[in-house]
Amino acid sequence: MADFKLVSDFQPSGDQPGAIDELVDGIKNKINHQTLLGVTGSGKTYTMGKVIEEIQKPTLIISHNKTLAAQLYGEFKSLFPNNAVEYFISYYDYYQPESYMPITDTFIEKDFSMNEEIDRLRLKATSSLLQRKDVIVVSSVSCIYGLGSPKEWKNQVVNLKKNNPISRRGLTEALIDIYYKRNDQVLERCNFRIMGDIFEIFPAYEEKAVRVDIFSDTIQSIVIFDPLTGEEIEEVDESNLFPARHFVSDKSKNKKVIKEVKKDLKDRVVFFNKNEKFFRRTAYNSTY
Repeated sequence: MADFKLVSDFQPSGDQPGAIDELVDGIKNKINHQTLLGVTGSGKTYTMGKVIEEIQKPTLIISHNKTLAAQLYGEFKSLFPNNAVEYFISYYDYYQPESYMPITDTFIEKDFSMNEEIDRLRLKATSSLLQRKDVIVVSSVSCIYGLGSPKEWKNQVVNLKKNNPISRRGLTEALIDIYYKRNDQVLERCNFRIMGDIFEIFPAYEEKAVRVDIFSDTIQSIVIFDPLTGEEIEEVDESNLFPARHFVSDKSKNKKVIKEVKKDLKDRVVFFNKNEKFFRRTAYNSTY
C-alpha cells in the first residue's frame, strides 16, 4: 500500500513552513478545530497537501459547492498522482421533490435527472476507502447524508481469485445480487455478459472492465481490459467487485423486515377498523 507522497517542483516558502508545522502539531495534540488563513492564491491547497503527507491518514475535504469541489479535486489529484484522490458530490443534475397542492388537489411526483459519471465517481470513492488507506476524498456537503450500512456494502463484495472454485451459475447469481444486469449484446457500466465460460463484467465504479475465464468450476484467469476496444491491459490474480449501488442489504435481513412490516400492517388494520377510521379513496392528478 502506497504512502501519501506529494509530488511538486516547489518547496514550502514564506509562512507555509510555520503553518504546516502548527497544523500538524494541532492534529497530533488532538485539537478538534484549526483554521488556516490565507488570501486566494496563497497556496492553501499545497499547504494542506503537505499536512496530509506529514500525518499519513485518510482525509476528507468538504467544500460548500460542487464548483469549488471540482477545482480542489483537480488540484489534489495533481499533487498526489500515486494515491487515491476521489470525488464525491451529489449525482443529481436536477431534482424536484414530491409535493401536493391542496387547492387544486394535485399531487406532483418526484422528478430527477442523475449524472452517471458522478455516480461512478461516488462508487469509486467508496470502493477505494474499503481497499486502501492512502485515500483523499474531495466532497460537497452531500457526504453528510446516509448511504446505507458500510458493513453490509462491504459484505456484498464479490471476491474473484485465480484458481478459486466458482460455477457459472454461482457467479451469475452473485452479480445479480449486487445489482448488476446481464446484457450479452452491449457491455455497459453495471452490466455483464457471458460468452461460454467467459464472463465480461463492467464494474459500476471503473472505466475498465474485467474478463473472467471459468473452466471446470474454477477461475482460470482474470484480465483487465478496455471495454471499448477489447484490448487486454493486464492479467491479475485477484479482483474485488463492489455493489453497483450504495443501498444494499442481505436477503436474510430483507425477509425479517418484510415479516415485521406485514405484522404491523395487520395490527394497524385491526386498529383502524375498531375505531371506524376507514380509508376513503380520492382521485389525484399526476404531473411530471
